[in-house]
Amino acid sequence: MKIGKYLQRFIYLALCVVTITIACTRQPQQSNQQVAQKAKQHNAIIFVADGLRPDWVNSTDTPNLNEIRSDGVTFLNSHSLFPTFTTSNASAIATGHFLGDTGDFSNTIKVNTPVKSAKNSFVPYLENNVVLKEVNKQFGANFLNEQSLLFTARKAGFSTAAVGKIGPVLIQDITLQQGEPTIIFDDDTGTKEGVALNQDVISLLDKNSLPKETPERGENGKSGDYKTPGTTSANVTQQQYFADVTTKVILPLFQQRQKPFVMVYWSRDPDGTQHNHGDSLNKLVPGINGPTSQAARQNVDKNLAQIRGALKELGLEETTNIFITADHGFSTISRESKTSYAATLNYPDVPKGFLPSGFVAIDLAKDLGLPLFDPDKKNASVDPTKGQNTRNHILGKDPNKPDVIVAANGGSDLVYLPNKALQKDLAQKIVTSLFKQDYVSGVFVNNDLGKIPGTLSLENIGLRGNARTPKPSMLINFRSFDTGCGTPTACGAEVSDTKLQQGQGMHGSFSRADTYNMMGAIGPDFKKGFKDFAPVSNADVPRTIAKVLNLQLKPLGRLTGRVMNEALVGQPDTVGAKSFTMESKPAENGLKTVLKYQTVGKTRYFDVAGFPGRTLGL
Repeated sequence: MKIGKYLQRFIYLALCVVTITIACTRQPQQSNQQVAQKAKQHNAIIFVADGLRPDWVNSTDTPNLNEIRSDGVTFLNSHSLFPTFTTSNASAIATGHFLGDTGDFSNTIKVNTPVKSAKNSFVPYLENNVVLKEVNKQFGANFLNEQSLLFTARKAGFSTAAVGKIGPVLIQDITLQQGEPTIIFDDDTGTKEGVALNQDVISLLDKNSLPKETPERGENGKSGDYKTPGTTSANVTQQQYFADVTTKVILPLFQQRQKPFVMVYWSRDPDGTQHNHGDSLNKLVPGINGPTSQAARQNVDKNLAQIRGALKELGLEETTNIFITADHGFSTISRESKTSYAATLNYPDVPKGFLPSGFVAIDLAKDLGLPLFDPDKKNASVDPTKGQNTRNHILGKDPNKPDVIVAANGGSDLVYLPNKALQKDLAQKIVTSLFKQDYVSGVFVNNDLGKIPGTLSLENIGLRGNARTPKPSMLINFRSFDTGCGTPTACGAEVSDTKLQQGQGMHGSFSRADTYNMMGAIGPDFKKGFKDFAPVSNADVPRTIAKVLNLQLKPLGRLTGRVMNEALVGQPDTVGAKSFTMESKPAENGLKTVLKYQTVGKTRYFDVAGFPGRTLGL
């Protein structure tokens, strides 16, 4: 009897042990499945703070941006793509490709045929929805020639949205047609030029008493002139609308759908305010470091705080990655030159002795002996000796058969040579002319034109690839310098081909002040409190987000960014990065274009380029 009781107890205890063991071994498997399931449901917001410089992110003015960098990942070796313009980097943030593949070489580029909505110009400004749609039709309904992250996400069943600044917002899903699911809010929302809103969005707008039309910028949109200071207001009203739409309409709608989502939020501030500010009319100091630019930084941080608060309130914080980037850095405009013929002439809207808009074309026309025409005004003649000037120019005896086209962009200009019979001869003459000017700091030439002493090739900087749009013949970088505040990348200045005034803001150059952009990330897939010293760029952003969301971007071109594995949970902290310097052969006057860049594997990161002594950071 005793043996039987002992045996029963033994069997009972053994069964308990087996049961507990099975339960213990099953629990981790179930947990792993839950983790995997949650990983599939992660979301992403790419928050673009247009023109935000990392040196001005701090706990006082920008506490939310600062918190993301301190609590999540801060990228200390970040890069904008050159030319450092908005739509160019928007194409990289959209597709993960360099500009040689996307063909978005600058904000103003040459296209195949005149664009009706751009006054029949064939060098349109791309920050315009109607222009983008027309240009898109010229190049197979996708002028970027690559799939975007938002396109890939919506085809995979994700909810998708792009909100904010006109131009770069639509570029995030450039093949979007009316009636498709990506939600678009930008400057044109509510007008006939805007992307139509679906009924779910309209109902939530009504429920929250939000207008269906985006407010205008008001005072923030006023840039002044050479006698009148520009704005002293940040873009508060318009951006508050975008923040309200995001937090009261789009995110609640996405939460109701119970599907993963990807959103791009493109803040016009601080960019628009830094361009137009009135703190420093015709003076280099304080330039873009005055109180108005400070207000713009505070404004974008406030919008970010509202979005983060909504994620927490909706229960989405733990599943949503937030990636912060800026499309480019920023510099103060200089319009001074001691060598330019254009600066010796008189214009009704330019201070005496300053460079006018279009100064590159005016100087080239003088040296080449060619007349000037305005492609944005039905090829009207332009005579600088009579005080006439404009942005973009055609050079040639017949404007319908141009020899040279100059697309003015700001801190750098594009030159096209459509006359194939004269290309190589003109290219050499143009380089000789440019090398006489103190405002030039580096020239990059299309490989098809051969090697010209003093220049590097477009291929060297990732501008030769699979692009559908016409390739520039050369790219001119302008001189940049430090205004002396103690932090060069925060206080750079650059000669700019622009209608804006000296002391206002611009970008587009190859200075480190323009290539150095703010980048940070926080969320379930990113490490906490991690400092990333590896080089990263805007072309890496969509590829990294695609990786953590299990989306497959299908590239056509080969000029792609990389996945920032070192910043992701469970991945090694370091990658093998190398630094290089490339120099051209010197020109007859000794000038040579120098390029400094880094690599991770086959991916290049361009730090700075130009003539030694004429580019900040070189």
